[in-house]
Amino acid sequence: MSHTVTPTYPLTIYFDASCAICSAEMGALKARDAAGRLQLVDCSPVGFTGGPAPREALMAAIHVSSADGKVHVGVPAIRICRAAVGLSSGGLLLDLPLVAPLADRAYALLARNRYRIPRWLAAKLAGRVAPSCDDGNCRI
Repeated sequence: MSHTVTPTYPLTIYFDASCAICSAEMGALKARDAAGRLQLVDCSPVGFTGGPAPREALMAAIHVSSADGKVHVGVPAIRICRAAVGLSSGGLLLDLPLVAPLADRAYALLARNRYRIPRWLAAKLAGRVAPSCDDGNCRI
């Protein structure tokens, strides 16, 4: 069963900028976004009211809204963001019947505990997840 989605760009990403790993990952994705497919929206300020869901839901998991209004949450949201900037979405691996539920659980666990991850570690993890490419040479 494939979760391949061809989104309509741009993608609006609602993320928690007060989270070190979230900010590092979004920064790494945005740095690779040469085509301008991603629009980042920080939903962390108290009183934030925009977005496709209530602030509490946006703060619990990444939400991505495509230009045609489709909303993706959690692992599917991360997949389309990575694909939008030319990174592997992990689709084939994450579609395996035993792996897909584990990925969803791992994401939920990470999301619940994200404030415990130090900024320096978050930056290192995001650097490994979304390698930088300069002059066509990517470091992994």
